[in-house]
Amino acid sequence: MKWLGSWFGPKVRLDTGQQRRLTAWQALPQAELKVPVAESRCVVVDVETTGLNLMQDRLISIGAVAVVNGKIALGDSFYVVLQQQAASDKGNILLHGIGTSAQLEGEPPVEALLAFLEYLGKSPLVAFHVTFDETMIKRALRDYLGLNFKHPWSDLAYVMPGLNPPLARKYRALDHWIGHFNIRIDARHNALADALATAQLFQVAHAQALGKNIPDMAGLRDLEKNQRWVSAVS
Repeated sequence: MKWLGSWFGPKVRLDTGQQRRLTAWQALPQAELKVPVAESRCVVVDVETTGLNLMQDRLISIGAVAVVNGKIALGDSFYVVLQQQAASDKGNILLHGIGTSAQLEGEPPVEALLAFLEYLGKSPLVAFHVTFDETMIKRALRDYLGLNFKHPWSDLAYVMPGLNPPLARKYRALDHWIGHFNIRIDARHNALADALATAQLFQVAHAQALGKNIPDMAGLRDLEKNQRWVSAVS
């Protein structure tokens, strides 16, 4: 019954200051998804983990870049390595480049996750293949902060095929799309670098969506929903 522990885990204990910070974040007003992307703030996020098992592997790092009024705001970015009780295996380290010392000396998870929430505010999130990033972030927030994280996301893995039907069957991975649009990425499998590349892809999506009279996150989420249905039946 080990899986029960992964879902329910030990009781979360936050000190007074940490609880105050969490409560302040919870009290923030929800984002208005019908405000045009060109007039709002979105946060593009990527994570690195100890592996690909959504139930058992752990969150190692979070990288995020804000897109403000349709433009990437490099000064409005975020990166953190969560302190691990034990470093991941050598093969995993070779993939993301976060070494043993960096993992063992990272930011205490409670502090790292509170900092992420404070950076995020209530801005909608964008990722490529949202399910993985969302699940790993939600698990960590539940385990360390006791937070049931319900937040609006947009998944470019469905938005891009929805905007580019001729390419839908040909391109599946992030590498396919960033290669097609000649988006530069300096360090693949680094959470911040991947978030920056994904943010550039989001800018492409936004420009294409405007041509289809889709100006806001609500419209992109509707497009994503329709494309999920198309992908399921095709």
